[in-house]
Amino acid sequence: MNKVHTGTALDGRVFWPSLIVILGITIPLVAFPESGEAIINQMFAFSTGKFGWLYLVSGLAVVAFLLWLAFGRYGNIRLGRDTDVPEFSYFSWVAMIFCGGIGIAIVNWAWVEPIYYFNAPPLNVAAHSREAAEWALTYGQFHWGVTPWAFYCLPALPIAYSMYVRRQPGVRLSVAARGVLGDKANGWMGILLDTIVVFGIVGGVGTSLGLAVPLVSTLASDVFGIKPSFAFDMAILSLWTLMFGMSVWFGLSKGIKILSDINVYLALLLLAFVAIIGPTLMIINGWANSLGLMFNNFIHMSLWTDPIAKGSFPQDWTVFYWAWWIAYAPMMGLFVARISRGRTIKELILAELVWGSLGCWVFFAVWGGYSLNLQLSGALDVSAILSQQGIPAAVLAILKTIPFSGPIIAAFVLLCFVFLATTLDSAAYVLASVTSRELNGYDEPQRWLRIVWALLLAVIGIGLIKVGGLKAVQTSTIVVALPLIPVLGVLAWSLVRMIRTDFGDQLEQREVVLAASQVAVPGHREETIRPDILSPVAATMGK
Repeated sequence: MNKVHTGTALDGRVFWPSLIVILGITIPLVAFPESGEAIINQMFAFSTGKFGWLYLVSGLAVVAFLLWLAFGRYGNIRLGRDTDVPEFSYFSWVAMIFCGGIGIAIVNWAWVEPIYYFNAPPLNVAAHSREAAEWALTYGQFHWGVTPWAFYCLPALPIAYSMYVRRQPGVRLSVAARGVLGDKANGWMGILLDTIVVFGIVGGVGTSLGLAVPLVSTLASDVFGIKPSFAFDMAILSLWTLMFGMSVWFGLSKGIKILSDINVYLALLLLAFVAIIGPTLMIINGWANSLGLMFNNFIHMSLWTDPIAKGSFPQDWTVFYWAWWIAYAPMMGLFVARISRGRTIKELILAELVWGSLGCWVFFAVWGGYSLNLQLSGALDVSAILSQQGIPAAVLAILKTIPFSGPIIAAFVLLCFVFLATTLDSAAYVLASVTSRELNGYDEPQRWLRIVWALLLAVIGIGLIKVGGLKAVQTSTIVVALPLIPVLGVLAWSLVRMIRTDFGDQLEQREVVLAASQVAVPGHREETIRPDILSPVAATMGK
């Protein structure tokens, strides 16, 4: 296995413009929150209202492209050379992918999102009806399933290919787009692309912090009997910062990997407990039924714009979610690419589309099914609590209906801490990588730079919570997703062009790698890869 070491210095060409853009947007939002929020909301309404169809078509197109890539003749290309082996075990690799991509959002929304759909269902179904209950479970599976993970997966492939096959220095989207942009990737176009990526990551993670703190504050206040306050919120944020700061300090193997493993085990224990205490049969039947509805109507749901009735459900939910996943996609692409050395293209695609989707489906099936059953049986009016007191209060009320609610709530608080920490340490790691000069796939960014980004994320989260500018930054991050749609197209095109240039027509249905003797020297221009130096290896996938 190749030894990973701490790598290169700060790249001011990306760091300083990114910091200026972040401060240039967040400071006015803090100073003039109402005006800034109004402008951003108008931009969001324009992007989703006029281009909602584009988000939907893009989602279906990305899924189709990845399936073609995985099961076609490019699927068994290994993302590395013949001396490269996977850096992490399969379980830890999948755990890092899942925890880095989902974070605390799923432990928040899995309980309550089906209730929103039950009250205001899609496809012009009557509210609070039997059909509304079925679609309530189905749309949670859809919005957190195959298409979101396809958005996450697409950028990872050209980034990993450029890092581990071509050995191009620079852990950035601009480097992965070099197959199309050429030398322009080193100029202002590349800097602009990387700056947009940094802003999207900071905005998205800042939003996650702003959403997570009220939830954990409400739950922790109940556990410890402490009255919620801004000081209590800051104490929680400080503890979070310490946790993910230590994780990102220790790096991938000793920090992020261990935290992700703990996270998955704890989540599985809580999910199993809720599934066992029941209603178990209703949860299983609801999951089977919702998966059947989703797969049977997948194309319809993927392209439904409600053009005749002109309801707001597609824009409020599907378009919003697709834009949110796209905004997060560059971060996930960079992080997943970094931890996927030695995997094949098919292996990476299936890991995200299958295991990522399955992980989310279990959360919505178990926790969403449990809360919907409370609503349907009359055991708890989750809908009323949700509308009157908000999500944190609704989640707390649901948890209190579970046997041994005290220990369960304490364990849930711990799960929230670890879940968000895995996202934050992944984000800080990626931000440090993007703003490092010519980092390669075998280096880790310098520790001081990782900590700088960890602290910046915490400070931005504190500021947004204090002044209430969170919604505007969240919405502005979604707006960034619109120009990222053609970027996804460029990345897909770049990947195919790089593969065809490097391998030509030599590929068959077998795993193919490049000989170790052809390794490029980090920091030099990428080598010319000739078909005659291909080193076919017995297929481990695809037979």
